[in-house]
Amino acid sequence: MDTLEIILLALVQGITEFLPISSSGHLILTPLLFGFELQELAFDVALHLGTLGAVTLYFRREIARMTVAVLGSLRHRRLDDPDARLGWMIVLATVPVVVLGLPLKLVLEFLRDDPVLIATVIAATSIGFGLLLWWSDWRGARRRDEYSLGWRGALVVGLMQALAIIPGTSRSGITITAGLLLGLTRRAASRFSFLLAIPTILMAGTVEGIELAGQGAAVDWVGLALGAVWSMLFAYLTIHLFLRFIERVSMLPFVLYRVALGGLILLLVW
Repeated sequence: MDTLEIILLALVQGITEFLPISSSGHLILTPLLFGFELQELAFDVALHLGTLGAVTLYFRREIARMTVAVLGSLRHRRLDDPDARLGWMIVLATVPVVVLGLPLKLVLEFLRDDPVLIATVIAATSIGFGLLLWWSDWRGARRRDEYSLGWRGALVVGLMQALAIIPGTSRSGITITAGLLLGLTRRAASRFSFLLAIPTILMAGTVEGIELAGQGAAVDWVGLALGAVWSMLFAYLTIHLFLRFIERVSMLPFVLYRVALGGLILLLVW
């Protein structure tokens, strides 16, 4: 991969991982659009690790507080600390993707082998889940913060997140949708979604890394490192700007983008 291709894909991953428009779908569509060969899975893993670094760095204070609070709750067997409750809700919301991740991953591997089929799936999920995002933003009460999310709500968000392995769904989009439907504010739904990304991306990256190591294939470590660093920079900036403006801007611009993208893909494919 040349430097321009690496930076372009890192830009796409860094922006789309935390915006509700699907990073996996865009990482598949970008090479098709620009005539590149579809990147190796190892590069996708590197890009995701870059975004993991960005979200971990951005929420470092919250992560430190939750870690201390969760350990304290284990010692004292109490959940009266809001940071401890939030930490355990993130753990609970991660469970569905652990259980359902492998079956859905097999579906993804099947889809990647057929460009027309995967493009159609991306179009359908972009439109369908985009409209669901609009409806949740319109109907949601938007009164609660992320600390008020109980165990049932955490499981709902986690179950919705498991669907995000299907390209075009958008991990952040589907979890923000679930949060809005549960009455969270846009900022609270987004913050919970971003915090939930940390264990999810970490687990996915670990699994894929072990598989790649077992294959023993040659690895372009310089290209992977460059992609991870650029992805981290773009993702950090995206998180900052998104959380700063999301309460002033509705989800409608993202919904319109998703519907337009899905329509364009269907037009080109069919």
